[in-house]
Amino acid sequence: MQKLSDDQLAAINRLVVDCGRRSLDLAAGSFKVYEKGLDDYVTDVDRALDAQLAGGLTALFPADGVISEENAASRRQFSQQAGRLWLVDPLDGTEDFIHGKPHYSVMVGVLEQGRPTAGWIYAPVFDQLYFGGEELGLFGQAGAGEVVPLMPTQPELTGDRLPVLIGTKDARRYGESILRHIPQAQFGFIGSFGLKVLEVIQGRAALYIYLNRRVKLWDTVGPLALARAAGLVCCDLDGKPIGFDTAALDPDTLTHQQPILVGWPPSFDPLLPLLQRAIADVD
Repeated sequence: MQKLSDDQLAAINRLVVDCGRRSLDLAAGSFKVYEKGLDDYVTDVDRALDAQLAGGLTALFPADGVISEENAASRRQFSQQAGRLWLVDPLDGTEDFIHGKPHYSVMVGVLEQGRPTAGWIYAPVFDQLYFGGEELGLFGQAGAGEVVPLMPTQPELTGDRLPVLIGTKDARRYGESILRHIPQAQFGFIGSFGLKVLEVIQGRAALYIYLNRRVKLWDTVGPLALARAAGLVCCDLDGKPIGFDTAALDPDTLTHQQPILVGWPPSFDPLLPLLQRAIADVD
């Protein structure tokens, strides 16, 4: 990973938090909602924060590429930029934002040579920032408090309790089958991909299951950089690592072609074959 100075880290933190706090101000007023595709929505708040984040990162790192969710033209940099790429998701969990729910976030991730190396996730409603990477370590900051180390925590599991995070679409399609094969699974539902990953990192869930192959590069780079730094397994249903290169993504939309599993190593190995059978029963 290209080293970031303390001043650069502080500037990125301020940028992400400022955008998140702006989302709260904009949510308090009126905003427009547009449909980008089937069950895929965007607001003018997404677009405003997208421009602010992308502009701020470009000013901080003019030699780097910046790809943002709401700027389709920026996606060309994925195949053209040989150096560091910054991935911007201005509102991860837009539907939660639209409906006034708290589990949305502002996210930034760094991709270098096909590897997620750093990430930032800010939850505006909770005023909580998380950031770090494999070479940076993991950190959190609540409100205006001090930046403190974030300690990954393994969940305490019992024989009849396995907390699992899953999306509502995946639960509708695969939930019954998963529960037949893993009856101790207890499903939880929150909006943001990034906040789901953080639930696993902090031990409030043992596993996050994402199966419907609609998630895109700006959704995954930041959160999975944090997951890898925490020592979590990040793989697909075949146990293969999640790919971040042209072979693993749709070149036009930057959509992942793999399902994504994020979990704690001690409990993950015995669960994988059970999940494989559960999904195969439906597909």
